[in-house]
Amino acid sequence: MAELSTVSLPPTSGVEYNETGCLLCDAPPGTIDIITLLICLFGLVGNGIVLWFLSFHIKRNPFTVYILNLAVSDTFFLLCSTAYLIVCVVEYSFCVNDVFIYLLLLFQMPALLTYITSLYLLTAISTERCLSVLYPIWHRCRRPRHLSAIVCALLWALSMLFSCSVGVFCIVLSGEFCVISFLPMCFLNVLIFTPIMVLSSLTLFIKVRHSSQRHQPGKLYAVILLTVLFFLLFTVPQSVQIFLFYQNIIDSSEIFHMLTSASSSINPFIYFLVGSYGKRRFCGSIKVALQRDYPCVTHSPASSLRRDTPMEGRGSFHAALYSR
Repeated sequence: MAELSTVSLPPTSGVEYNETGCLLCDAPPGTIDIITLLICLFGLVGNGIVLWFLSFHIKRNPFTVYILNLAVSDTFFLLCSTAYLIVCVVEYSFCVNDVFIYLLLLFQMPALLTYITSLYLLTAISTERCLSVLYPIWHRCRRPRHLSAIVCALLWALSMLFSCSVGVFCIVLSGEFCVISFLPMCFLNVLIFTPIMVLSSLTLFIKVRHSSQRHQPGKLYAVILLTVLFFLLFTVPQSVQIFLFYQNIIDSSEIFHMLTSASSSINPFIYFLVGSYGKRRFCGSIKVALQRDYPCVTHSPASSLRRDTPMEGRGSFHAALYSR
């Protein structure tokens, strides 16, 4: 089956066809494709629950703004992946090449946009939580009220700039210009955003481990570290693979698509596991995890008293989302 390259737009002018007139890269749906589709469906359910709680049941705070944008980005990526896999099955059955190529481009552009946006948002989450621990007074009293919304808007704009430039160079110009258009994005993703995410997460972990404070929102740090760890395992190899693919060093692999889909699907289940850890009740664990691990941060000194107040009587699902 033709694979969705989540961070690429391969030129369509050089595709080859077999004696039946179908694309040579087409094949019947395989095991990896079925697994990827199941991952996408489970991820859509999980991210849908997160969006529901953040939109209607949890008070907005600086960290849940990031989580809301991350859930939106992951949801759109999974929608594109699911739709693409379905189109592949239809195209293989009916061999509609022209329609297939247009749909391929239609789904790859938003997939590229949301893929890099998720990376940037995770970097922003790790960095801001690290700053909140290293400089708590500034974060509680002097942090701009709408900083989270501004940062999210800038990150979406940067992602859109990259995805549009790649789309223009790969669709209109193709050839070597397509390869060149990926270089700034790969450089920024692998050499700037990913190291910042890793360093801020490690700094946060070391700071908390050596802290002498009695009360520490340990579940928060477990959520951040697990999220970053799974993102590095599932997603960063995709950026490297795309660069090598356009340098004709390796072929595109469906395994990378599956890993990227898993990265966009796993965050809600991290909230669920962290929120329900040590509890007999699993109902509402995502809500509890969001509330407990991403407490509301206000700009008054009194917020330090409310920040560590446990939210008892709530489901663990709810608390996990709020705390982020």
